[in-house]
Amino acid sequence: MKAPAIRKIRRSCPARRRERGVTMVLVVLAMVGIIAMAALSIDVVTLFLAREEAQRAADAGALAAARVISMSGLTGTAGPDSGVAPWTTICGGSASVASVMAQAVAQQNSVGSSAATVTVSYSSGSGATFTDCTAVPGDDLLGVNPLVTVKVERDSMPTLFSRIWSRGAKSVSATATAEAFNPSNSGKFAGGGQVVPVTPRCVKPWIIPNQDPGNGGTFVKLGTGAIQNEGIWSGSGTGTVGEGFLLQDNCTGSDCNPTNWATKPIAAGYYIPALVTPPASAIPSCADDSNYQKAIGGCDQSTVYACGTVNGSNADLTINPGLAGGDTSVATQCLIHQSGGAGQDALNVLAPFPYPITAGSANPVVPPNQLITASNSIVTLPIYDDSVGTLAGSQPAITIVGFLQVFIDSVDGAGNLQVHVVNVAGCGNDASTTLSAPGSSPVPIRLITPQ
Repeated sequence: MKAPAIRKIRRSCPARRRERGVTMVLVVLAMVGIIAMAALSIDVVTLFLAREEAQRAADAGALAAARVISMSGLTGTAGPDSGVAPWTTICGGSASVASVMAQAVAQQNSVGSSAATVTVSYSSGSGATFTDCTAVPGDDLLGVNPLVTVKVERDSMPTLFSRIWSRGAKSVSATATAEAFNPSNSGKFAGGGQVVPVTPRCVKPWIIPNQDPGNGGTFVKLGTGAIQNEGIWSGSGTGTVGEGFLLQDNCTGSDCNPTNWATKPIAAGYYIPALVTPPASAIPSCADDSNYQKAIGGCDQSTVYACGTVNGSNADLTINPGLAGGDTSVATQCLIHQSGGAGQDALNVLAPFPYPITAGSANPVVPPNQLITASNSIVTLPIYDDSVGTLAGSQPAITIVGFLQVFIDSVDGAGNLQVHVVNVAGCGNDASTTLSAPGSSPVPIRLITPQ
């Protein structure tokens, strides 16, 4: 075989020799960038999760403080500037009941595995906030719609890798605002001047007339829904919250029927049975003999009591719940854990406001004599417009103009209840508005924080 006419000369290329190892450098640089981004993302996720934890803590704290305000009866009084109610005890600074509750609940939720700093403030919707609610301007609005704001802050958040770029301390914070809304006279502040009605659930089927047995006059004013006697009870004509009276079945005896019900005027301190929407979905219920008993013994979710709606609910004059051993007595004893006249929780109206509640010997959750903030003995009753006169028919339509929250001290065998007023909410008899504030309480609470 002949040799090629032109020989290929092999020689090394100096340029390519200089490129040896470049791939390794590129891989190292890429790994540095990838690791840096991964490290930064870890810190970003850590801070993001801490921000969510702070928001949950703020939400819980704001709702807890609003619930204290709602349950205290404060919204059934005039504002702090009037000197009617002891607002200082409830929300007057960091040592007040609502502020302490907000801080305790918020700090139960850790932020970044540690407790955060909690700040509580109050307002009436004007924008400015105050750590002491008695300093809030516009006390009338505060009495209708108190707002509580909780800010949760966590400084010096632990970070792993971002300290390479910055050694400044990382912090997270979140803010939540909740309101305790009482519809009473809300038309004075709402747009268009219309009262905002409420449609609470778990209302007990004891319809009472708009008559105040202790002060005389009415519980709420028709039209505006304003509370007639604002403030804390200290005698006849001087406030409704804390007032005690005997709530009795309006028709006694075994001969009660729709005709007898209609001919007997309903006086202050008496009740008539409400028409319970069947089947009563009272959960939980410790009484199951009838829909009426279920609505008393549990939380009735079926029956809607539309406050401010003309002819929005009905009475039921075909039953007589006040007989000895009747529905009211049996179901109420079951509800409040009263057995043999004892065992139920107790409200101490002789103590300074807010009135403390202690657990009874039959309380299924808390040991006896311990202070509690919730009780089955606190119930909501519908107030109807009795200015229309006597009721006619078996199930006459009624107009609910407000709600009364009461604490049931005890019930006797004839279905008569000894009660004390905890709060009042009025909505008047104006059905022109389509607004509504639903909830399980006549003074509902809700978060209004933009998310």
